[in-house]
Amino acid sequence: MTNEFGWEDAEEIGIQLQEKYPELDPLTVRFTDLLQYIVQLDGFRGDPAQSNESKLESVQMAWYEEYKDAQ
Repeated sequence: MTNEFGWEDAEEIGIQLQEKYPELDPLTVRFTDLLQYIVQLDGFRGDPAQSNESKLESVQMAWYEEYKDAQ
């Protein structure tokens, strides 16, 4: 069973994105694309309409930390 997570779980989203898109540098991803990547993750239960620049930036930074650790 997949764990569910939402906008408040930026670190978990970052981990999931790094696992799904290990070749992408998160700092090169546009927020419009980032939103699509997030909502397509298995287990994501947040409302896409509740996204905002602050939430997307938090996810991007969490993903970037995971990306740096994987390099």
